[in-house]
Amino acid sequence: ARMWEMMNGLVFTFLILPQSLPLLIGACCNGKETEARQNEAGTDRGQKSKGLAGRHVRSYNHLQGDIRRRKLFSFQKFFLRIDKNGRVNGTKSKDDPLSILEITSVDVGVVAIKGLNSNYYLAISRKGELYGAREFGIDCTLKERIEENGYNTYASAEWKNKKRQMFVGLNIHGRPVRGKRTRRKNTATHFLPIMA
Repeated sequence: ARMWEMMNGLVFTFLILPQSLPLLIGACCNGKETEARQNEAGTDRGQKSKGLAGRHVRSYNHLQGDIRRRKLFSFQKFFLRIDKNGRVNGTKSKDDPLSILEITSVDVGVVAIKGLNSNYYLAISRKGELYGAREFGIDCTLKERIEENGYNTYASAEWKNKKRQMFVGLNIHGRPVRGKRTRRKNTATHFLPIMA
């Protein structure tokens, strides 16, 4: 009966808490392997911390290279698309394959957006024009921010107009808005990332 209770508890733990697997395996194996791993990890931590000058250094490497496949649905009810010629505009069709985008983290809060089927990167030029770039460059780095209304905004990480950020935006007709005319609070620049 005791063994049966332990097995039920293990099954429950595996179903509910999969991250507890290493702990359970360590407990079942008298903890020898787990103890050895902890000693190795402690040694590694001690070696790493010697190089730091008393200050905790944060590592955000887990955020870099993260790829999300999404559709960007604008507040104006358009899906952002990049066509096979590199033109950026909006479409009402939710089934348009050119509206499927890959959003890749390139730095903390900075992303690159690439059309999955067109292979063009979403870019903002120095003049604030939206276009599709064949190769990734400085025009393609965008600051991603979640606004108060739950929508995301994407601003050029490189270019500004008179110290004001320039945003990706679509007007009420689905055409791109020039970055110089965009503002964070303007709903033409607000997009909902929807899983594709």
